[in-house]
Amino acid sequence: MDSRSQRVARVVQEEIKIVPYDAAWPERFRQEKAHLLACLPRDLVRRIEHFGSTAVPGLAAKPIVDMLVEVTDLGETRIRIAPVLEAQGYDYFWRPTHGDDGPPFYAWFIKREPRTRTRTHHIHMVEKSFQEHWDQLLFRDYLIQHSEVAREYERLKFELAANYANDRVAYTNGKSTFIANVMQRAQRR
Repeated sequence: MDSRSQRVARVVQEEIKIVPYDAAWPERFRQEKAHLLACLPRDLVRRIEHFGSTAVPGLAAKPIVDMLVEVTDLGETRIRIAPVLEAQGYDYFWRPTHGDDGPPFYAWFIKREPRTRTRTHHIHMVEKSFQEHWDQLLFRDYLIQHSEVAREYERLKFELAANYANDRVAYTNGKSTFIANVMQRAQRR
């Protein structure tokens, strides 16, 4: 197994743990956003959004802040951003949007707490045209506006985390039908 395959295998087997909502998550997003804006090339970075479950007030989640970063050029991101963040200890992956190894690709970073090495942030860098990624903001907003749907999603996540505690692929796949159904409702609005 090559180094990239070993790294991917390691990160997809890391424990999944759902915890109660933490009111500090929005501040952790703001702090990381400020850090990224301070250390990355301004000509490459555009908007930065907090998405995923930690962006939904009151929703239990994995204690990892998901961030969606618009970049002007993914090729330049690989050359000018990845080395900066890797030098700061972030894990970097050139990741396929669909499946195991096909385009379109995007830059994905994992920030970890230095002492414990636990994940603190997932940073997804995509271009403006990667609509599937930006549509995830619709899912976030729908959950914020529909607390009963957010509770259903929370129950599903607890169940999947219990069943797939060390299989992030199965955990993510287990959420896909629910997310697709909610996205259809959100897009009809």
